[in-house]
Amino acid sequence: MLKNKKILVCVTGGIAVYKAVALTSKLAQAGADVKVIMSESATRFVNPLSFQVMSRNDVYLDTFDEKDPSVVAHIDLADWADLVIVAPATANVIGKLANGIADDMVTTTLLAATSEVWIAPAMNVHMYGHPAVGRNIGRLHEDGFRFIEPSEGFLACGYVGKGRLEEPERIVELVEARFREEGQQDLPQILEGKKVIVTAGPTRERIDPVRYVSNFSSGKMGYAMAEAAAALGAETVLVTGPVELEVPVGVRAVRVESAQDMLEAVLAEFDSADAVIKAAAVADYRPKTVHAGKMKKQEGDSLIELERTADILKTLGRRKNHQCLIGFAAETDRVEEYARGKLERKNLDYIIANDVTDPAGGFGSETNVVTLFGRDGTAVPFPAMDKKALAMKLLERIFGGARDDR
Repeated sequence: MLKNKKILVCVTGGIAVYKAVALTSKLAQAGADVKVIMSESATRFVNPLSFQVMSRNDVYLDTFDEKDPSVVAHIDLADWADLVIVAPATANVIGKLANGIADDMVTTTLLAATSEVWIAPAMNVHMYGHPAVGRNIGRLHEDGFRFIEPSEGFLACGYVGKGRLEEPERIVELVEARFREEGQQDLPQILEGKKVIVTAGPTRERIDPVRYVSNFSSGKMGYAMAEAAAALGAETVLVTGPVELEVPVGVRAVRVESAQDMLEAVLAEFDSADAVIKAAAVADYRPKTVHAGKMKKQEGDSLIELERTADILKTLGRRKNHQCLIGFAAETDRVEEYARGKLERKNLDYIIANDVTDPAGGFGSETNVVTLFGRDGTAVPFPAMDKKALAMKLLERIFGGARDDR
């Protein structure tokens, strides 16, 4: 989402400067082109070389140090940026900016900026609550600046309260969401007015309070499908098993654990849905007996008797009336044969099949290689690509009739 986006990070003098180093690193890792301006006081906390290494760009310190004689540096940087982030933003720089003061490289660049400017304050809790700081923040709000609210916690000064710079990971999430929204403005809203249910991740079938039966599904493909559905205008409900993923922007998540939990959650939304995309890797079997206490280790082998879990796709196939039902088939061999069989047996409209032994499309990978099979006998292969890009192409093919899929 941040690939080739130009982000200017303005760093001012506070103990949270070390977090700005991490922010610069994470933005660069996400694909952004990052440039950094530091105030003189910021250099007292962190050496500019740290930012140079993390951004792989020169660090700007002095308005009068023109690195390129063909341009005026602070104007060139202001024109260059797609987004400016001031982090950490001290009470001092907030006050200067609110009153139009430009007396160093940071503030002269900020006054010349035409792109969005985000301000991430970091200061003592009482400074943050001071009426003067509040007035300055209010004035900047009125001028169109966006603030990333500080979090609460233990502050460097020893106080506990609001004033900690927001965590770099969270700031990156907000930046990604901002550019995602910008990118979605040009997407055809082919699912506008539709409700789409997406299932994702594994299920866990308990053996006892500390053990369970599960599988290696990461949930990445399902989450990508949910994100794409929301981007195309759908009211999107994500029924998710236990995974370590952030819920996409604009998606309502329902968290479940077992196959039975997932079935009940999907059925609760099913009648009002227009489509169901079942990308979850649901456990086919569960322990017949769930022990109330932890099973103790004994001499010799132990057997766990299993029973079938509910077949969610088959249940939905029997109940559907107007819904478009889309399944996934993760296979290790005879992919087309098994996928087409599942398509017919479970009364699906489409099935998306992949060979999980393929390094470019197995569990946990960032890419996938699939073939889309339809009830009309069609088979459309998609080469290895990022799961988010693939999800978008699949939905455009299914719901928009796109033919330039590959």
